[in-house]
Amino acid sequence: MSRVDSDFNDKVYAFVATVPAGKVVTYGQVAAACGAAWAAWEVGQIAHTGPSDLPWQRVVNKQGGLARGYPGGIAGHKQVLESEGFVVSDDFTIDMSKYLWQPK
Repeated sequence: MSRVDSDFNDKVYAFVATVPAGKVVTYGQVAAACGAAWAAWEVGQIAHTGPSDLPWQRVVNKQGGLARGYPGGIAGHKQVLESEGFVVSDDFTIDMSKYLWQPK
């Protein structure tokens, strides 16, 4: 049985859809915005199975680290982010001070 309410997935989908190009959010931010601040891990799991037309590439960990579970692994995640104009470091992180989106 899931620890989140039944419409949590839909809330996550709706929030991720709003992340603007050139910005990222963290799994924890998504979870908190969707009413379950403790559910960052669940957001990651939802990202693996969620609609492919959402900008999942714009969701990273709180240190700016890329997702190993992204299609193609962290190299695939890096490739997609770089195609959007992000600068990804050699350790597969991005500069959170530059790219983190703080929605209102």
